Amino acid sequence: MPDPTPSSGRTRLLRAMLKPSRSQVVVGVLLALVGFAAIVQVRATEVDTTYAGLREQDLIDVLNGLAGTTQRAESEIDRLEEAREDLRTDTRRVGTALEEAQTQADTLAILAGTVPVTGPGIRVTITETDTAVQVQDFIDLVQELRTSNAEAMQLNGKVRLVAQSSFAEATGGLVVDGELLGPPYVLDAIGAPDTLSGAISIARGVVAELEETGAVVEIQELGSLDIESVREPLQPDNATPDLDPAGQ
Repeated sequence: MPDPTPSSGRTRLLRAMLKPSRSQVVVGVLLALVGFAAIVQVRATEVDTTYAGLREQDLIDVLNGLAGTTQRAESEIDRLEEAREDLRTDTRRVGTALEEAQTQADTLAILAGTVPVTGPGIRVTITETDTAVQVQDFIDLVQELRTSNAEAMQLNGKVRLVAQSSFAEATGGLVVDGELLGPPYVLDAIGAPDTLSGAISIARGVVAELEETGAVVEIQELGSLDIESVREPLQPDNATPDLDPAGQ
């Protein structure tokens, strides 16, 4: 038999590659699997080996350290949340105190007559006829309205009436807080209209007394009434606030 030539060997190899047999396919698949397994093994050996050389006790210490760090972090979070809630509570307390202080300041300003006010109330118009209005009758009218919880009053749109207001008779009218006011007298009072009107209109009340002297009295109940006259704040000469009433 003639010896096979190199050309004939290459021909068989090429033919095998183009048309592999079943056994050759199986061998190729096995080689591919072996290669894949080798790659996986190499990658697995590249995993971080930071703790690979530690003893069991060392690993336990590491875990305990991590647990302690976590606990301290959680405690710090709780402390910060408590501090935040305390700040919120303090802020709410300060806000409430400021609101209460502002409400009290507004109330005192109204009672002192240092600010204009508006609200429901009554308007009492007193017109003289033959006889002048007596100062005592007028004081009785103002006092009756105060007793009936009138929160603010003014006379003739000029003088704000407060607890310290003074009245005196004079030629041509009444002197109220040093200012001469003439008839007709228009007294505005803010409060519950029906309460104020009923208090001065009762039988043998102040309106009846005024009418007995010949004055004509007209009462209007108003849903909204503006009192714009104000007084200058009174500065005491001698009294000062006692910031420590208990003497401590």
